[in-house]
Amino acid sequence: MTTLVSKPIDQLRAFFAGPEERDGAAHAGPKPLWSPYAAGILLGVVLFAAFFVMGRGLGASGAMNRVMAALYELANADFAHGLTYYREYFVGDGSVLYDYALFQLLGVLLGGYTSAAFARRSRLMLEKGPRIGAGGRLTYAFAGGFVMAWGARIARGCTSGQVLTGSANLAVGSLTMFVMFFAGAYITAYAVRKQWT
Repeated sequence: MTTLVSKPIDQLRAFFAGPEERDGAAHAGPKPLWSPYAAGILLGVVLFAAFFVMGRGLGASGAMNRVMAALYELANADFAHGLTYYREYFVGDGSVLYDYALFQLLGVLLGGYTSAAFARRSRLMLEKGPRIGAGGRLTYAFAGGFVMAWGARIARGCTSGQVLTGSANLAVGSLTMFVMFFAGAYITAYAVRKQWT
């Protein structure tokens, strides 16, 4: 039990150590990845803080909805305001973009890049297996992202909103989505496994 707690703490210390404390110089390779236990604990703390400070949990797909609503409004305000799907976003006087979810998404992007930069893992690259070209990899990535985004809208939440926030509230729909999400991920990974080996 002591190792389970002390190892993630040691990894956090090593992650935030200054160049003079690390083995090698500042030009050394990337830092080791975080322990999934430490990352999970910190994510739980962030989720609790979101409930405590903002009164709601985490979620990203709602921010993308607001961006789309703003783009529709920019192109044709009457058309955008007439769409039943986006109507709720235009209630009130403020901008459709002035919402917690959008600021949270910007924070995720900025925080993710900052973390990658500190860990010396922020280079631009395309991860792919030896049997697939860049075009095929990007096609799979786009198709997968589209299906995930579409599914998130049908489920009324993404992995953050449903799996993290909903499961923390023990919502039956969120727990069901959690199981189906991983079942779908394993089936898809098995179907495309030859692209990575």
